[in-house]
Amino acid sequence: MNRLIKIMKKFLETFERLIAFFLLLMLVFVVFLGTIELGFILFEQMQNKPHFLLLNIQEILKIFDYFLLIIIGLELIEATKVYLEEEVIHVEIIFLVAMVAIARKVIILDISKFHPLVLFGISSIILALTIGFYFLIKTLKPK
Repeated sequence: MNRLIKIMKKFLETFERLIAFFLLLMLVFVVFLGTIELGFILFEQMQNKPHFLLLNIQEILKIFDYFLLIIIGLELIEATKVYLEEEVIHVEIIFLVAMVAIARKVIILDISKFHPLVLFGISSIILALTIGFYFLIKTLKPK
């Protein structure tokens, strides 16, 4: 029975690493396609303008949105890569991904279209991430 448990554990570990590897490959592909899409958006915006670099606020926000999505994808790639190498989930990387994601939301947010409770919820998430990251860094820092 003990031998069966060891075999099952080994199988599950291998399966988990294989799934993480395939997720990493798919994530790399998605980030690559997103980068190409961002390039096309920038090229298209520059082609449609009579004067170079005259983008309106909506176009700039659209570009920032794609840019920050790519950064989030890169951070997720890094987190998955570290997991595959060290078999440990680094919580600080997850916090950084969450912070970039909420920053993206705040940057592209049109305040006039959202209920005040949604804005309160976003500010609560920012506060929780800040406090959590502070305590994480405080506990990880050598004394």
